[in-house]
Amino acid sequence: MPTQLQRIDPLDLQTSTAVGVDLPFNADGVFRSTFETKNAIKVNLINYILTNKGERYLNPSFGSDIRSLLFENITQDSLEEIREIVSTEINTFFPRVEPTTIELTGTPDENSVRFYLKYRVTDTNIEDEIAINIEQ
Repeated sequence: MPTQLQRIDPLDLQTSTAVGVDLPFNADGVFRSTFETKNAIKVNLINYILTNKGERYLNPSFGSDIRSLLFENITQDSLEEIREIVSTEINTFFPRVEPTTIELTGTPDENSVRFYLKYRVTDTNIEDEIAINIEQ
């Protein structure tokens, strides 16, 4: 039976060294830290999804613009367009992340969108998912 090798990110080799900042920003100190690449990637993806284009200083193209949907009519076409844009841009901003499932479900009466992303990280055994409810 073949053995499946697990590739460990070099940042994860020192367990006492932080690799990112965790969400939410409500720790006793200034920020809580993440100590594994898996958690850092997840937090970075959540940050990308909740950021509007033009909101990030010196990187105006960063962000998914999903929140701007809440001020327009939510249709199946607009949700599909956002899904394709997010899929393309995840490949741009996070080249090691491969989205396996991206679902957007709109509730027009409540002006809310449910975003679901299932992904894997290339060359690792990391698989995770994110579900975010975005409401006005």
